[in-house]
Amino acid sequence: MLQTWCARLRKRGLDTLPFWLILPTVLVLLVVQVYPAVYTLWLSLHEREPQGWFYVGLKNYNRLFHTSLFSESVGHTLVFLLGYVGLTMAAGFCVALLLSRNVRFSGLYITLLFIPWIIADIIAGLVFRLLVVPDYGLLSGILQNPSLFLPHGLSVLTAVRPQPWFGQFPFPPAPAMLYLILASSWRALPFITLLLLASLQTIPTEIIESSRIDGASRTQVIRRILIPLMLPTLVVALFSLTLSGMNGVGMIFSLTSGGPGTSTEVLSYMLYSIGWRQLRFGRAAALAMLIALVNWLLISGTLRFTRVQDRRD
Repeated sequence: MLQTWCARLRKRGLDTLPFWLILPTVLVLLVVQVYPAVYTLWLSLHEREPQGWFYVGLKNYNRLFHTSLFSESVGHTLVFLLGYVGLTMAAGFCVALLLSRNVRFSGLYITLLFIPWIIADIIAGLVFRLLVVPDYGLLSGILQNPSLFLPHGLSVLTAVRPQPWFGQFPFPPAPAMLYLILASSWRALPFITLLLLASLQTIPTEIIESSRIDGASRTQVIRRILIPLMLPTLVVALFSLTLSGMNGVGMIFSLTSGGPGTSTEVLSYMLYSIGWRQLRFGRAAALAMLIALVNWLLISGTLRFTRVQDRRD
């Protein structure tokens, strides 16, 4: 009887062992992710008054949608993402192609290329800001030359945005936005380059050599062979850049602070401004939920695409 009872207890302990092993991870996820998400949702439905918190329903979302700065920030976010993602993907692909040729000192080049990735966003933004600060910036002498930039030179951090071409959509962007795109692409270039380089190195060289024997040009090899074979990695890199561009605020904070005016105020910086400058936590939580929804759509789209590609393979 005692042996049977011990055997049952041992079997029950073995059956529940996986649960006890993952329990610490589940508790950490509940504290770090689930609780903040639920609290942010609760916060977006309430408003702070001198007497305390009051339930306001969807009023925070309604106020947010009817704010002119919100629609303007959406336009700035789209312009920033198009420039940031496009420039980083193109530059990363070109650099990965160069490094895949097994040139001399390629290991040294990869090591030097990785330096921007280990620098914090705020530090990188401060460095780029110091380059164009009027009077003593390293590039200020070139930018403020009237013969190069008519009529009185160019001040990147203070130049106003040109007249929009398409109604109220902020295009062409301000010089500060273009400079922000350049700085952000420089910061993200190492990761994307290494990701694409790893994908390039998995392609058998026999395929490329046989296509060249058949008379395919370098452009045709890239378009018809490399890009199709690298498509899953390219999609992952694309969505990774989009997510980082949607949520990054450190570079904007230290480089432009959303200015001049609101020319570089994207949604992530608008969230910081509403929450920590204006102290409108309910409205900031509503904006955070909208950004989280966009992030969820991007992540689910990436996972669905990768699953489809795995089934085809």
